[in-house]
Amino acid sequence: MRYLNEEEFKTASRFLFLTMSIVVLEQDIKNVESGNFKIKEPYVELLRRMEHEARMERKNLQKQMKQKNLQVIFIQKNDTFSTYLFLGNGYEEEKRYFNPAIRKKVQNLLYELMYRAMKTRRNGA
Repeated sequence: MRYLNEEEFKTASRFLFLTMSIVVLEQDIKNVESGNFKIKEPYVELLRRMEHEARMERKNLQKQMKQKNLQVIFIQKNDTFSTYLFLGNGYEEEKRYFNPAIRKKVQNLLYELMYRAMKTRRNGA
């Protein structure tokens, strides 16, 4: 049974996947900085812009979640599934995600963040 409404669930799950995306971006920045690239700066700049976009959106989502008294808590992970607890409206809702589906969601978010970062770069921001 679903206790969170669609908007609350979308907000909380977007927050969750943005958080995962930020972790991936942080790792990628370290890998590029320490990697054997002839010219690292454009890659690092793009990754940092993507990270900035993700952090700004996550900050806004965090405010919304605080106002709506929503939380997402990691419970467990195995080879196949990761489980998270969504808290809101005095209810708890457990959600299991197939790990390859998580990877796909994060990948799609990275594409979205890349597009936004490139768009701000072209606009001179």
